[in-house]
Amino acid sequence: MSIEWLMRSPNWLLIPAWFGLLCFPFTGVKTAIGISGGILGAGILWRFLEKALTLYSKKQVRLFERIKTIPSAAYLYLFLSVALLLPFITSTYVVDTASLAGIYIILSLGLNIMVGYTGLLNLGFAAFYAIGAYSYALLNTGLALGFWESLPLSMAISAVAGFLLGIPALRLRGDYLAIVTLGFGEITRIVLNNWVSLTNGPNGIAGIQRPSIMGIEFKGVTGYYYLVLFFVLLTIFFINRVINSKAGRAWMSIRDDEIAASTIGIDTFLYKLYAFTFGALWAGLAGQLFAAKMRFVSPESFTFLESVLILSMVILGGQGSIAGSIIGAVILVVLPEILREFEQYRMVFLGAGLIFMMIFRPQGLVSTRHKRVRD
Repeated sequence: MSIEWLMRSPNWLLIPAWFGLLCFPFTGVKTAIGISGGILGAGILWRFLEKALTLYSKKQVRLFERIKTIPSAAYLYLFLSVALLLPFITSTYVVDTASLAGIYIILSLGLNIMVGYTGLLNLGFAAFYAIGAYSYALLNTGLALGFWESLPLSMAISAVAGFLLGIPALRLRGDYLAIVTLGFGEITRIVLNNWVSLTNGPNGIAGIQRPSIMGIEFKGVTGYYYLVLFFVLLTIFFINRVINSKAGRAWMSIRDDEIAASTIGIDTFLYKLYAFTFGALWAGLAGQLFAAKMRFVSPESFTFLESVLILSMVILGGQGSIAGSIIGAVILVVLPEILREFEQYRMVFLGAGLIFMMIFRPQGLVSTRHKRVRD
């Protein structure tokens, strides 16, 4: 690698310098220089590896072709095998983290319907998450309804909220739609924080009942993990079926070119409203699972940063990809736990990773593959 190449690629120098300046006030000069040098070295190593891979492009293509011949069912069986055996091969802490990752997988899949498949930027998705959680909390503590009785109601309430927001908001596009959803998310949080007579305000709602089947309560971490795993698989099944249906093809055509979609007879407003409602439905499910897991809900769990985190999962994994949503959610839940020892710097590492992803692989870890549909 020559100096001329570095001069032609200023990002490799600007990005390490920028991170060094960000870290300097908190870490001092030596640590900031070390972070900059580490990022620069990783970038140069990446470039060397990239050039080495191009020398073996034929072998790489052959390997990729072999991987493509593996049926998707094999990946599903592998995922199921690992997921089912996880409580027997890891600690309780890992299983509890996996349960939280499962909840975020459902959230990521729900938001992916709006952002990835329909092209609707939603910056207030945590509002539907909060509505689902508070719906179950109020139905359980106020009306003494159990988990299974409250589940369809919580999902329906979140879906209705998405439907009512979508009627006025979906007449807007792009940044304007994003601002409206951001405002809705903040309004929801403020209402939950100030409607003390109903939501108990910032003190939240405690004493939420755990799920139970035939009188047997899910008290342990392992039992609740399998419950979340069941709902994750259910979510994947239903979303996959809808994506491969007429509605899913309409969503993808709207995402690619809304004007062209309208000219071939697709009611773009109606299908966007479907996407908004369907995505909010799964956020309601995730909210109820979260409330049942924590047995306590408060407005501080549903801030704007929560919406940004879920959106980051979709972007990191790959927009318009079910597998990408799963991978993105797992990474952004597990990675902060791995970096817990570096609590002061883990958000810096996380931000640096996202920036590198947007520079070198903006389509996400799992790129969208358009399938040909035969009439």
